[in-house]
Amino acid sequence: MSIKRELKRKALHLTGLLIPAFYLLLGRDFTISFIGVSFLTFVVLEPFRVIEEWRDSIKRRLGVYAPPEVMSRIEQIENHIDDITRSHERNRVAAHIYFAAASFIVVYFFPERIAIGAIALATLGDALAAIIGKTFGRHRFSNGKSVEGSLAYFLTGIVLLTPLVGPVPAFVGSLAGMIAEFYNLPPDDNFSNQLAVALALYFFLQL
Repeated sequence: MSIKRELKRKALHLTGLLIPAFYLLLGRDFTISFIGVSFLTFVVLEPFRVIEEWRDSIKRRLGVYAPPEVMSRIEQIENHIDDITRSHERNRVAAHIYFAAASFIVVYFFPERIAIGAIALATLGDALAAIIGKTFGRHRFSNGKSVEGSLAYFLTGIVLLTPLVGPVPAFVGSLAGMIAEFYNLPPDDNFSNQLAVALALYFFLQL
């Protein structure tokens, strides 16, 4: 994926920062409801993204009633979505569903400061790792990741987590998230990243 397409993808990905923002401003109950509604909406719409026949059928029916301007706008949105979708996501569950599922688990089961830190780091750290890695990555591993990208993730974690949990737990959480991001742990790194950070922080803070 080119750096331009990566930037577009990560700009959309950064909307995930709404979740920690809502948690801070509107509380846990509202945040859980927001994530739950978003997750259900994504799940309902997902088949229409993956199955082209369904999508084309709806567009044909809509074209009977909608003006050409509306159909043109729909085509533009569809092209933008296709442009930022990774090849392995075209026929499988997309990243935003995994992200929403993990966010729900993290907000529901973990304390506030851990949930906010894990989601913020998984969102911003992943974005910066991809952008820095593609732009400045010179030292590559066999899986395509770079030292520069991984370091960007780790340092982002230190900055985000230290005010929430302190420097030593921040180091542990950032390291756990960096490893999860580096290895793309299954089922998807957008799912495993949040949980890795949250679990590492939770267990370390219990010591």
